Amino acid sequence: MATTDELEQLQVLIGKARIGIITTVNEEGHLVSRPMAVKEREFDGDLWFFTEDPSHKTDEIRSNPQVNVALESGKGWVSLAGEAEIVTDAAKIDELWDTGAQAWFEQGRADPKVALLKVTAHTAEYWASDDPKPLVLLKYVKAAVTGGRPSVGEARIVDLDS
Repeated sequence: MATTDELEQLQVLIGKARIGIITTVNEEGHLVSRPMAVKEREFDGDLWFFTEDPSHKTDEIRSNPQVNVALESGKGWVSLAGEAEIVTDAAKIDELWDTGAQAWFEQGRADPKVALLKVTAHTAEYWASDDPKPLVLLKYVKAAVTGGRPSVGEARIVDLDS
């Protein structure tokens, strides 16, 4: 089970991320990844994205809800493994609707294709660093020259299922 510190670190990293790379499985069993804007970054175990429904992505999720979401925050990376579902709840759509979502739907909020993609995370793997990027690069160079491993941050795997 996740510790309070691990959950806080995930919240910091996810809270700064703007785009998630969502990976689904298509009907041939191949992995398909696409960037999507994260719409709710107050991480409680779920992430929310706007999507068109129907689409290849929603068809893939209905066939196999197992997904991965990769996020970069400037201070680290997070990889979330979990299950996705398509949500058409009008109240939740209204809660998350913004000008960014408006740009993707021809008829705006009234577009019948407006849906949400909810990802419920089961595990998270993260790498976090408080060092400035130039220092991280310097550590990589030093490790390459000396044959050692760079110490560039903290990496953890977190079980999010309770």
